[in-house]
Amino acid sequence: MRGENKRSVIVGIFVFIGIAILVAGVLTLGGQQKKFVQAIQLKAVFDDIGGLQPGNNIWFSGVKIGTVKKINFYGDSQVEVEMNVEESVQDFIRKDSKATISSDGLIGNKIIVIYGGTTMAPAVEDGDRLEAVMPLDTDGMMETLQVNNENLVEITNDLKKLTSQLAAGEGIVGAVLTDSVLADNFKSILANLNQASINSNKMLTDLNSFTSKMNQEGNLFNDLATDTTMATDLKATVESFKSSAANTEELTAKLNEISAKLDDPNTSMGMLLNDPEFAQLLKSTLNNTDSATYNLNRGLEALEYTWPFRKGFKRKAQADDKEN
Repeated sequence: MRGENKRSVIVGIFVFIGIAILVAGVLTLGGQQKKFVQAIQLKAVFDDIGGLQPGNNIWFSGVKIGTVKKINFYGDSQVEVEMNVEESVQDFIRKDSKATISSDGLIGNKIIVIYGGTTMAPAVEDGDRLEAVMPLDTDGMMETLQVNNENLVEITNDLKKLTSQLAAGEGIVGAVLTDSVLADNFKSILANLNQASINSNKMLTDLNSFTSKMNQEGNLFNDLATDTTMATDLKATVESFKSSAANTEELTAKLNEISAKLDDPNTSMGMLLNDPEFAQLLKSTLNNTDSATYNLNRGLEALEYTWPFRKGFKRKAQADDKEN
């Protein structure tokens, strides 16, 4: 009888311990699931929840504030998520806050993160619907990373091929790296370019000095650029040149007209200049005139010795002697 009582006591103790453990587990799970706290219900509609399940946590500013209560299909192809949120944080969540889906760690369970909101908007109320923001698509990110990895492998292969060609002296760059003569020529080109740059700088300095001298007062170029009186005189001089050019052109036209008349054999001057027969006749006439003059001179000389005029010439000769 004593053994049976002892056994009953031991069984009762183990049953009590089991019940205590069960109650503690229920309380713990209930506390984690926020089952025994005052809560409000918020909603959000997503295009894709990415594996979110009822019971997943809800975070706000890094603090767990509730759990996902229910997931329902909404509209044509959207999903509505009902969230139980602690009533104690109601005043901190604004109506313009946003909800998005994230992960608890790198590969952890899905969670809903509530963020944003401004103090200008009122606090949320039970049954409000928050604006849903679609999270980054991890599958798309992985695909993009895969493509980037493939591109990186191709770039690495091309870079390896390029460096091997450079090491072998292929191409212009490879030749410059391996050929000492070409390298010396390249250095010479750089030296010439450097000298050309120095000469250009010197030329620019001289040009600046020249322009500064031109800008000094009293310089002709400065006077031309700034003196309005000289500009007026210069305009008058140009106009005078234009008038002279017009007169010269008119004179040239008249000279051309005169030259045309001189070339015309029908005019007297044209006949004198262009008619060979008239020139020959004129030459013959001049020769005859010269011959007649010569004969006249000889006749006058002979007249001196004729007796009617001999006394007169003697008197003239005596008068000339007296004057001498």
